[in-house]
Amino acid sequence: MDNLTHTAIGLFLARAGARKWTPRATAILLVASNAPDIDVVTGAAGPLAYLHYHRGLTHALVAMPVLALLSVVLVRLAARKPLYWPGALAAALLGVAFHLILDWTNVYGIRLLLPFSGRWLRLDSTAVVDPWIWAIAAAALAGPFLARLVGSEIASGGAQPRHHGRGAARFALIAVMILDCGRLVLHGRAVEMLEARVYQGDSPSRVAALPNPFNPLRWRGLVETPAFYAVADLDVTGDFDPTRALILYKPDADPALDAAARTPVFREFLRFNQYPLWRVTSAPTLDGGKLVELFDLRFGTPEAPGFQATALVDARLRVVDATFRFGALRPR
Repeated sequence: MDNLTHTAIGLFLARAGARKWTPRATAILLVASNAPDIDVVTGAAGPLAYLHYHRGLTHALVAMPVLALLSVVLVRLAARKPLYWPGALAAALLGVAFHLILDWTNVYGIRLLLPFSGRWLRLDSTAVVDPWIWAIAAAALAGPFLARLVGSEIASGGAQPRHHGRGAARFALIAVMILDCGRLVLHGRAVEMLEARVYQGDSPSRVAALPNPFNPLRWRGLVETPAFYAVADLDVTGDFDPTRALILYKPDADPALDAAARTPVFREFLRFNQYPLWRVTSAPTLDGGKLVELFDLRFGTPEAPGFQATALVDARLRVVDATFRFGALRPR
């Protein structure tokens, strides 16, 4: 998820009761709720380095106690005041755990089992940026502020009531949990609809249902068969017509594909890519050469790519250039 969401969840955990565990618990939770994303600094080395490290070891179970301890130490050094260490460590672990859970729900996924397994785990139930969670957070943040204004008017100059936002924070956490659980149910329904259809006479080898961030009832379906991918939008409350799906054919075997796949750029991208689509065309700038492109269909199509690796392969099957880039992500 985005860091605004992680920060809001950390604040709500503190207001819901965790701030009683230790002095400066709110600061600890805000830091810990964002701590796994310390890997964003690898983006300074380029998009391929970011792809390699992001949601890697810092999002693994083995790193949880380390990140929790670092969060507590950072707040302790910044505040220069004592903490109740058992409560502080518990609060930090809670913040890190919620970060991992939220990231697990979306289409990007996390490598939770590193260093023992590099498998990407994901639930595909929420988008990386979810406006519904933002709306819940905004309501929970505005509620105590409005209550304080109303309370000050009623107090009529007397002692003003204190509003700590505990009720609003608990509402927000429960609402996000209900939203995510509901989306998991809808995701299961979307997957069932995709699996129950036949596409150009072929049954699916595997399917994925990717969330629409604005409408929980609408999903973007990815269907893989041996010869092609079918990409289609569907509404879990309506009928689904597979004949309206966009068909993206897989290319025939080509030595240029193998040459590109052996490069470090493509090897790294293939470790991340869950729904790879290759495309091979003539290279207009290279006599007798080929342009090899690789897309991850979770984040777009060849016409509107999200993540894309590209290689120029000459007529002697030598890779002249290989690059990886992030395209404009499409809110599907």
